[in-house]
Amino acid sequence: MRFNDAILGVVLLIFGAAVVLHSRGFPGLPGQNYGPAFFPSIIGVALGLCGVILVVQGILTRREVGLVTLGEWASSPRHRGNFFIVILALLFYVLFSKPLGFIPTSLLITTVLMVRFGVRLLPAGLMAVASTLVIHTAFYKFLLVPLPWGILTQVAW
Repeated sequence: MRFNDAILGVVLLIFGAAVVLHSRGFPGLPGQNYGPAFFPSIIGVALGLCGVILVVQGILTRREVGLVTLGEWASSPRHRGNFFIVILALLFYVLFSKPLGFIPTSLLITTVLMVRFGVRLLPAGLMAVASTLVIHTAFYKFLLVPLPWGILTQVAW
């Protein structure tokens, strides 16, 4: 799937404007001409400028490239199904990771996706266990990201 540059440019413009507007609410530092909002504002303006360039480029090439060009995968029912299963997996994580916990949710999602993409159940389950434990350890222990424990709260380490 390919979007015209004008569409992506508008998205980038909106995002850049949101960054600048949000950073304006950061408190200033006494005695300094710039504060915590300085660098986010520069990044927001740069994103906006890139967005303008993409919009202009997209308008100039709109005859050769439509607004949205679907790839070959869009005509395949299996590929469309895979696309929607990944979206549903993300929604499942957002809705159920807190009550179930990161580990059970990740195990379930990873196993289902691997089986769907052609891995046999036993190897998929083993790889899901290994990858979930590595990811959990990296984020929870080393990066100090508070992942939800959910139903495993009693055995949290």
